[in-house]
Amino acid sequence: MKDINLKVTIDEANVILEGLGQLPFAKVYTLVAKLQEQAAEQLDNHDTDTAKVSKLAPKSSAAEG
Repeated sequence: MKDINLKVTIDEANVILEGLGQLPFAKVYTLVAKLQEQAAEQLDNHDTDTAKVSKLAPKSSAAEG
């Protein structure tokens, strides 16, 4: 499958992940992990932004799954 590159701000990425967090965990967990991994790689060189990586996660509940 062909890859695409999207350029978004950290806040926009968090909105995307919040939206994904509304979907069933089983459907989105691999996509969320992939987005988090790519964000972390890009933010590794920016110490001031590294703390924001932890925000890049959807809220999950016990009912999901």
